[in-house]
Amino acid sequence: MEKIDWSELSFNYTKTKSNVRAYFRNGKWSDLEVSESDRFNMHISATALHYGQQAFEGLKAFRGKDGRIRLFRWQENAKRLQRSARGILMPEVPTELFRQAVFQVIEANHEYVPPYESGASLYLRPMLFGSGPTIGVKPSPEYTFVVFVVPVGPYFKEGFKPVRMLITREFDRAAPLGTGTYKVGGNYAASLASQRKAHELGFANVIYLDAKEKKYIDECGPANFFAIRGNQYITPKSSSILESITNKSLMTLAQELGMEVERRRIPEEELGTFDEVGACGTAAVISPISEIMDHMNQKVFRFCPDGKAGPVSTRLYNRLRAIQYGDSPDPYGWVTVMGFGQTAPSPEQPADESLPSKTVG
Repeated sequence: MEKIDWSELSFNYTKTKSNVRAYFRNGKWSDLEVSESDRFNMHISATALHYGQQAFEGLKAFRGKDGRIRLFRWQENAKRLQRSARGILMPEVPTELFRQAVFQVIEANHEYVPPYESGASLYLRPMLFGSGPTIGVKPSPEYTFVVFVVPVGPYFKEGFKPVRMLITREFDRAAPLGTGTYKVGGNYAASLASQRKAHELGFANVIYLDAKEKKYIDECGPANFFAIRGNQYITPKSSSILESITNKSLMTLAQELGMEVERRRIPEEELGTFDEVGACGTAAVISPISEIMDHMNQKVFRFCPDGKAGPVSTRLYNRLRAIQYGDSPDPYGWVTVMGFGQTAPSPEQPADESLPSKTVG
């Protein structure tokens, strides 16, 4: 393993020791295999290449100050991958196979889990795709399930600092009855042109309006949108939005703070009534938004007047990360503590045995 400067990691690919793979053939899943290659030998007519029969997930593992590795809400990722598989007619990855793959790949690459307080984490990318030969538009006869890992830094180079967003009307991410609720590659391919335009204009990403009426807030780039107004946590409800596990967690934590949580349609003009707004997802956790530009209507919605994230967003961000790293009690059972790869805590940072957790290994 090459020496890694953990503090300089970006959200990019770094080769690690190994990945794990399983294959669906003749109606059943194979045992897991370990591979040190980061390449596939794929059939030229695989449905993943021709018809987009592919889905993926993203989740993270964290090293706490006690040296132990913690995995956040992997069961929710297993369920979401199963939902995506059903949506585009792929065989579901059984929860137990998903669990074995995730735990095995972390154990094999545990030295790549960044140290505590480095600002980095281990990102896991489970993938499921049609790998069998098919020319007609129909489901593949074979499928491949892979989980690989990458140590990553912040998704946005700014980290937990406010970013600017651009409302787009000339691009749609997904149709209301399409694949927007599934985590499939085609949704992200559809976002590339709008994302590039936003970057060229100096914005971090775009905010999509609903594809049908162009009136309501939908996704926020590759993340979910949320807003704070008084004691309310408000997030869009839409048939074209991918439900974010991070957003679900934040809604629970908002209720923990005594806030009222609303999932409903949010008209664009309501942006002017919010105290704080942000994007949330696995990669960035929370990206506070300082400005939303609507070029078509010559409107600018501004937040974060002091240049810093709002107080509620900051509190939610710190609470969630404290649970993920084991710095705070986890009353919801979200964190699984790995029983391997432990490094000894420093004298200044003793292991905290008082925090509830479940340990596997």
